Amino acid sequence: MLRKIFFTILFLIPFSLMLYYGKETFYIDQQAASEQMYDYHFALVTEEVGNNYWRFIEKGAKQAAEQHNIYLEYVGPKVTDTDERLDTLDRMIAANVDAIITKGMSDPRFRQLVQKAKEHNIPVATIDTDNETSGRDFYVGTDNFEAGYLAGKTLIEETEGEQKVVTIIGLKDAQNQMERLEGFEEAISQEKRIELVAVAESNITELGAADATYQLLKSRSDITAIFGISALDGMGIVQAISEFQPTTSPYVLAFDILPETLSLIEDDKIQATIAQYPEEMGKKAVEEMYQLYQNDQPEQIHHTKTGVIMKEDLMNGEVFLKEGE
Repeated sequence: MLRKIFFTILFLIPFSLMLYYGKETFYIDQQAASEQMYDYHFALVTEEVGNNYWRFIEKGAKQAAEQHNIYLEYVGPKVTDTDERLDTLDRMIAANVDAIITKGMSDPRFRQLVQKAKEHNIPVATIDTDNETSGRDFYVGTDNFEAGYLAGKTLIEETEGEQKVVTIIGLKDAQNQMERLEGFEEAISQEKRIELVAVAESNITELGAADATYQLLKSRSDITAIFGISALDGMGIVQAISEFQPTTSPYVLAFDILPETLSLIEDDKIQATIAQYPEEMGKKAVEEMYQLYQNDQPEQIHHTKTGVIMKEDLMNGEVFLKEGE
């Protein structure tokens, strides 16, 4: 019996040492992997993690991050939720990241969180939508008023005769959406034959845009043009037109160049879309934030380009602009 106990102890001692040192080696390797590697940790707080438009922003941001040895964390709510997005912003401040890039919000809490970040020496950039009064360091994105104005001018140039127009807007409390609507209204106010007769919300979903459009087509027989102000609205508008089948299909003007939108333009179901360039936004935001850390103070506002895309600008689902455009 004593002999059995003796050999058991002899086995357990080296086995225990093996486990201990193995655990320590594994811990050291993990620690080495989690340290080093990056010079900075930036957080890109998205409006909605699965949103295709924001995935393009992420793609551009990650390209720039890789060039400058930056770890870019892409975080946010699964579906659009202002409170959750603000909570995420608060968590990134608590995590003491080196910089935050996020969509500007009109919510009073957003300004408070930007100030909190500043107190922790964390610079904040707004992207896609600005809030100039928040104290953010700089903004990168579309001039949304001008983009809406461009949409209005396009409608004027591409239609003839009296037009009864409705717009589908993502959210009426979203600053970028309202700026686009204001720009659109300003443009068409110069043309007496064009009248904006209704505005409906899609809640930034294709299904919401389809439902809103269907209800408008059902309630008004005089609609001749529809402008979708957020990225998924154009697809929802086309779906509703297909289901309702009005006697005369309205002129459809969309926003953004998601692949589905471009496909619908090629199929003559959307006549034009206002293009903004989210990859460029993401890349520019990270580059400017990096330059800030190199003691190069960025300009307050960086407007990225916009344009009008029609069928003649497309080739096999890709935007194909002539040289110089």
